[in-house]
Amino acid sequence: METQAKFDVVVIGAGAGGCCAAARFAAAGKKTLLIDDHDYLGGRAGTELIDGHKVNMGAIALEPGGIFEETFKVAGASLDIREPKPAAVFFLDRKVVDVSKGGLALLLGGITRQASKVLGEFAKARTGSLPDGRQSTEDWLKGYTKNETVHAIFRNLCAAIFAMNSSEIPARAFLTYFTSKGAFKRFGFHPEGTVGAWQALADAVVRLGGEVWLSAPAEKIVVEDNRAKAVIVRRGDRTIRVEAETIVTNCGPKATVALAGEAHFPPDYVRQTVELLKPAANIVYNFASRENLMPKAPGIMTFGKTRRLCNMANLTATCPELAPAGWHQYVAYAVPIPAMGAFNSEAEINEGLADLRDQFPGFDEKVKMLSIRVMRDEWPAQRTGAGYDMDQATGIEGLWCVGDAVKVYGNGGTQACAETAKIVVEKVLGDASVAARA
Repeated sequence: METQAKFDVVVIGAGAGGCCAAARFAAAGKKTLLIDDHDYLGGRAGTELIDGHKVNMGAIALEPGGIFEETFKVAGASLDIREPKPAAVFFLDRKVVDVSKGGLALLLGGITRQASKVLGEFAKARTGSLPDGRQSTEDWLKGYTKNETVHAIFRNLCAAIFAMNSSEIPARAFLTYFTSKGAFKRFGFHPEGTVGAWQALADAVVRLGGEVWLSAPAEKIVVEDNRAKAVIVRRGDRTIRVEAETIVTNCGPKATVALAGEAHFPPDYVRQTVELLKPAANIVYNFASRENLMPKAPGIMTFGKTRRLCNMANLTATCPELAPAGWHQYVAYAVPIPAMGAFNSEAEINEGLADLRDQFPGFDEKVKMLSIRVMRDEWPAQRTGAGYDMDQATGIEGLWCVGDAVKVYGNGGTQACAETAKIVVEKVLGDASVAARA
């Protein structure tokens, strides 16, 4: 090795979970190094500049409150979230339905006579009465209503939040999220794009005595005597051995096994990376128009009956800085069928475009398409779908995972990634405290 360095903690991957973990460790007084192989922060929730537009690559919505905002307060980092009002609406038969006051009860009550049965199951779920983990949300819903519009709404809610079809996500995970995990009751957008949030956390890491290295891929995690000892990092033309007491990865368990070597892990952990994890895909359409396509919906709009399109966000209604003057900017999401299996990307892209044309007559003439991104395989919308997560512990001392493959059951979004970071940091600090007392 050309050079060596020593830190208390190395975090591999500057996505949502990695940034949150690094910020928390730094705030706890640990000398922390955050590295990423890209030249930008945020990973699949990063932001790029296209034709003067600040375009988010994947995730867009940030949740105030909860563990996510707590992370920023702990690290002394600023969090600029602008919340649209109303935050969420539905678009049924080309009409906006605002449910900000009546919620799901108002929406379902206007569609099906079986609304009370469905809502009754939500009430039961709040008391802890949940289906077992085997029944899909689609099959669960069929037990209470056959209404096609209701099924389309639930499919698109599953797709929008989890990047999974209602036939793929367990009803237990879906109901857990909506009854005990917050369910996106509050969310907003960042005027600099999502990267603004990650930059604030990265700046906090540096201010608190740590370092952030971008364009610095981890080439290997060194494991000796069942303990993670160091990370071999490529930085420009240098190879650096970075020793650390704790190593945290935000690249998912499968990539973690590849970095450290399969032979060092318990056999069951390796098996789970193959058999349990189920990456979920989606398709992200970023576009802009001179005309406001969503004048009554300044936040996120979820669709009813569609082929693949699930929701769409009106970003410049609250954050005009994201687009050049005179432009309205949007992002729409479609989830392929299946989301957790093989599919034809081109065909699925076209299905989503057909939906956009149906929902917005004259779509092709009105919009400027900025990007279409298929999030799949090694760069998926979710490294694993809700209900199919692994543990944050890896079976190797000093080596942990954070992010969207090790979520707490039934959680989702950036809030879930922040939660994994908090869990890991608290476990590491707790173990260190116990060791110091011993």
